[in-house]
Amino acid sequence: MKILIKNGRVIDPASNRDEIADVAIAAGRIVGIGGAPEGFAPTRVIDARNCVVAPGLVDLAVRLREPGHEHEGMLESEMAAAVAGGVTSVVCPPDTDPVLDEPDLVEMLKVRAEKLHQARVFPLGALTRSLAGEVLTEMAELTEAGCVGFSQAEVSLANTQVLQRALQYAATYGYTVWLRPQELHLGKGVAASGPLATRLGLSGIPVAAETIALHTIFELTKATGARVHLCRISSAAGVDLVRNAKALGLAVTCDVSINSLHLIDHDIGYFDSRMRLVPPLRQQRDRDALREALADGTIDALVSDHTPVDEDAKTLPFAEAEPGATGLELLLSLALKWGQDSGVGLTRALAVLTSEPARVLGPALGTLQASCGQLVEGAAADLCVFDPQAHWTVEPGALRSQGKHTPFSGYELPGSVRCTLVAGQVAWSQLGSA
Repeated sequence: MKILIKNGRVIDPASNRDEIADVAIAAGRIVGIGGAPEGFAPTRVIDARNCVVAPGLVDLAVRLREPGHEHEGMLESEMAAAVAGGVTSVVCPPDTDPVLDEPDLVEMLKVRAEKLHQARVFPLGALTRSLAGEVLTEMAELTEAGCVGFSQAEVSLANTQVLQRALQYAATYGYTVWLRPQELHLGKGVAASGPLATRLGLSGIPVAAETIALHTIFELTKATGARVHLCRISSAAGVDLVRNAKALGLAVTCDVSINSLHLIDHDIGYFDSRMRLVPPLRQQRDRDALREALADGTIDALVSDHTPVDEDAKTLPFAEAEPGATGLELLLSLALKWGQDSGVGLTRALAVLTSEPARVLGPALGTLQASCGQLVEGAAADLCVFDPQAHWTVEPGALRSQGKHTPFSGYELPGSVRCTLVAGQVAWSQLGSA
């Protein structure tokens, strides 16, 4: 199909493009920006007047809940949520049931996702078999099956020697290890340590749970030369350590969740289980440090941390409720809100959702997706068209994700996705033809 997107404001953070221009698409790729090739005859024309045309969003933390947790989310529902939110590429952790520690499981997931013709799925393979922290997986075979990196998901590695061996092996073959920094024994609480958790009688998770893990990771990274991506930094102290590690030249990147970027522990209120999240919501000084670090590039990417949870598991007392929240459909709007609140501008707000997460994926992307997160001629036509002036109110029942629980219920947010294209095909649209 040949598509012409007309009259939109084309913004590509990777190339610093920001102009009113038409975008021509053919055979799944962008074939012209500013003007169509000679003889180009579109089969569909999309009028993007008053809208921004940007690269499709790249979300580095999305639980699809399949296989094994279909009662909380089906691939169909979560992929529909992704494209409705302008997300065209998702990275999913390996903590499915069964765990993604065998090539056949990875291939099955990718085939299922490809048949839906919606967002692209980039799985992370398990770092250790069954995430048990004892025996390394066959990383080479998992990479051939389509894994873009290796992770323990939320399972902390108790054995530092196993982590060292994993980083040595990954460094040898150029793989990226994705780790959420949390020390096993200190990280067993349900809320961030502090006056609020004490007053509510909730078991606390101290900042030291994050910083101790970060110190260990950085020492092993120095020793092995491995490339590490840190998932969902949550504290000001953690930000300082990441900043220092980058200054030393360590091959480290990191992300932050939309929850930690906008909320603090006081939002828990009177035991609101929608605020039961991992990592836990911390104090205002932590949130402020995270916002500044995302603005100055210390934190590379913003993620939805999309974790759909079913009604029975969420509507329990706070300490018993399953942690997690739906976020795919809120990612763009919460990034725009951060951009407005912080004064960083629209281009930076889009960069942390497009070019920067694509850079994190980097060498793990195949040649077809090498231009992921960019809007340039020759790139795969993964695009998000949104109205930056529109506002909408978060109504959980209207979300397409099977998980309806979000801490942002009732919020009025800026920016509304009007059209999403994946590989040159319209995967979601509220726009008519011109």
